[in-house]
Amino acid sequence: MKKNDIENKKFSDRPTIEQIDKELERLEYRKAYGKAMRGTIWVLIVVAALAIIFSTFFFSVLKIQGNSMTPSLNEDEMVVAIKTNDFESGDIIAFYFNNKILLKRAIGSPGEWVDIAEDGTVYIDNEEILEPYVKDKTKGECTTNFPYQVPDNRWFVLGDHRSTSVDSRSDVIGTVSSEQVIGKVVFRIWPFSNFGFVK
Repeated sequence: MKKNDIENKKFSDRPTIEQIDKELERLEYRKAYGKAMRGTIWVLIVVAALAIIFSTFFFSVLKIQGNSMTPSLNEDEMVVAIKTNDFESGDIIAFYFNNKILLKRAIGSPGEWVDIAEDGTVYIDNEEILEPYVKDKTKGECTTNFPYQVPDNRWFVLGDHRSTSVDSRSDVIGTVSSEQVIGKVVFRIWPFSNFGFVK
């Protein structure tokens, strides 16, 4: 091989300026992509951490199981419960019972007298309470003797579907202590067709 051919071959093996520019662009893109990926991962970690903190200390997302709260809440719907023990008669609360989470309506607060007539009308301290959310008013099966005074630090709860709900009318559940309460159900997030505040 001639000397000129060898030198030409050496020059032909060298990258052109265009190739060098393209390689530099590729390296810059790779560096920027890596930086963006690291930023995205950090954002996801922070969002996940905040979600865990909020769900631990401020609210819980719960899935409805069973039909004891129909028609107010239906099976497979998803709701948000705000963590609080500050609720009023008529509010729906979530509470722990035998490793399950149940949702019922808080009816009687500590010290109040609860009475349920044969037709299912509920009285608190001898005054009838209005329950527009109940569609099947009935006394149901009761093992609790009425009138019943709610003990200290406890709540008397009822499901909206009175003919099927197992609640404070039965000694199976009885009254709910403040320690059992997860929070007050305030918002429905699924299905989207029923998205909004829970009454």
